[in-house]
Amino acid sequence: MELIVEIVLMVHSIVRWLIVGVGVLAVLDLAVGWLFRRPFGQRDRGLVAAFTGLMDLQVLLGIIFLVWSGLAEDGFPFYRIAHGLIMLVAAGAAHLNVRWKTSPDRLRFRTALTAIVIALLLVTAGVAVLPDGLSR
Repeated sequence: MELIVEIVLMVHSIVRWLIVGVGVLAVLDLAVGWLFRRPFGQRDRGLVAAFTGLMDLQVLLGIIFLVWSGLAEDGFPFYRIAHGLIMLVAAGAAHLNVRWKTSPDRLRFRTALTAIVIALLLVTAGVAVLPDGLSR
């Protein structure tokens, strides 16, 4: 059972870097699209969907790790609960762009960019509450 908890934590740690990578790519792509008044295309939708999907996967892995390790060995220290709550809000922020999916392209770029930036800022805050914080 301990091995499964370690595997879930390892995958959770790998997915965070995928989130950062896709998030940075999406921010750059959306900013360029917004500034140059480009049509909101398939690549833009794909990056936003990939970011949101990775955030959802990360939340699922985090919940599995929190519950499993909490019940099996570590309990539920405050920093883990705080981390989980902040990350749930971050995942919610990542989904905000859906409200504007039928809006004009310029507005879609702006709102998707804003949603991803807010989500990334919340992710940074969520990691900062962990014992090793941002040095992990």
